[in-house]
Amino acid sequence: MRVMDTDSFLTVLCELAREGKRVCTVVSGGSMLPFLSAGRDYVYLEKPEGKLRKGDLVLFRRTNGEFVLHRIKRIKGDEFYLIGDRQYIVEGPVRGEQILAVAVGAKRKGKELTTKSPLWVFYSKVWINTVFLRPFLFRLIGVLHKNKKA
Repeated sequence: MRVMDTDSFLTVLCELAREGKRVCTVVSGGSMLPFLSAGRDYVYLEKPEGKLRKGDLVLFRRTNGEFVLHRIKRIKGDEFYLIGDRQYIVEGPVRGEQILAVAVGAKRKGKELTTKSPLWVFYSKVWINTVFLRPFLFRLIGVLHKNKKA
């Protein structure tokens, strides 16, 4: 088995997507919780075709070289403002050329999801508009979870 660092792996994955292939990778990091969980879930990526929209889940590369999977919160010309499902601070502007792939599906808890799946639609249409409520919601969930353990 060949071991490859994450940067090299994602660079190759994005090249394959740019060539028109659908690629798959395991999710890492916690910014896409509760929709996608690191080490458990997978995302299917393709070359962005057509116009990207608010709520689309995209893989982009920060100016420091880091790869990130987040949703589009707002678009202003060729500038995109992105956020993870677990976050409440919007990141941007991100230039269009920094967006390397768009998610076209996922495998969550072993179940295949498409962009038309009810859970996917909820996160891309409803959850994306809860950014201002998220700090309160996360605290509430934390309190409820703590009380559940007690």
